[in-house]
Amino acid sequence: MRYSTGIKPEHRAVIDVGTNSIKLLVADTAGGSVRPLLEAGAQQPIRLGRGFYPKRSLRRESIVAAAQAIAQLAKKSRDFSPLSIQTVATSAIREAHNREELVTAVRDACGLELEVISGDREAEWVFRGVASDPAFAGCPSVILDVGGGSTEIIVSNGAEVCFRRSFDLGAVRLMEHLQLRDPPTSTDRSRCEDFLAEFFGGLVTPVLTSSRYSRTEATHLIGTGGTAACLANMKAKGTESDWLVAQAAHIRRSELRAQLERLWKMTLSERKKIPGLPENRADIILTGAAIFEAAMTHFEFAELSVSRRGLRFGALLSVMESASQEANARTRRIHVGCTQ
Repeated sequence: MRYSTGIKPEHRAVIDVGTNSIKLLVADTAGGSVRPLLEAGAQQPIRLGRGFYPKRSLRRESIVAAAQAIAQLAKKSRDFSPLSIQTVATSAIREAHNREELVTAVRDACGLELEVISGDREAEWVFRGVASDPAFAGCPSVILDVGGGSTEIIVSNGAEVCFRRSFDLGAVRLMEHLQLRDPPTSTDRSRCEDFLAEFFGGLVTPVLTSSRYSRTEATHLIGTGGTAACLANMKAKGTESDWLVAQAAHIRRSELRAQLERLWKMTLSERKKIPGLPENRADIILTGAAIFEAAMTHFEFAELSVSRRGLRFGALLSVMESASQEANARTRRIHVGCTQ
């Protein structure tokens, strides 16, 4: 999808290589803000996390397909003559013992260097991206970025980050762990709920307690990432590519609970027909939505707000900041040289 802007262009691009999908954002960054020009995904669904977790090894066919998809997205971005094309990889890739195979394949396919970022850096960029959303600027909040292989939880008092961490929980990882039947049974549902109750109660709570998190300080629960966008699109019966539909959507816990009741009774083929839900996400929507519902219950939020500004926006903001610092350093060097 393309967008237009009347501001003198300063284009930059970022390709996000995740556990479940590969996505491109091209934006105009003139003036210090990020204005989307193009969002696109791989032509063919690429799930690097498929069959990954038993051995923490990326499949050779997935590596080849991912490198080709990244090359195709890079080619699309070059239509905008970007100042930079950044490629970043997250959860499954940073855990893979053979991740260098993917780095090499990407370099050979399109000449780009794939940056494998840490969980902490991912959480940092997610926060920066969401914080750039005018709908949530300055809001004390808990931010939840549910990806394919990891979930980033960030707590902000509105002015600064009080807590951030990447946890080894994601829609693909949980789906492969549970090995759900089609359609899933009530036992499958109970296993999922028990797992998430233990995760939030046994792992997240102690960490947040040690960070002095106070529920009363956070006024919003903000979701970002592919699952959050799908939930917003499903509510509006829109499409994944509809930016306006997914922006600043609000989903009540009762609505999400009712949606889960419906989803967990459907077959995969039935879920693929749901308006607003891409076919390649019809399997992991069960676990992705369950993670959000469990978080709403655990943190006692009645409503989930959805922001489309997350990791990719934060990555571009980071690049812009680095470019500005380099430009300022060059100016200082020139000034010093002229005065000597």
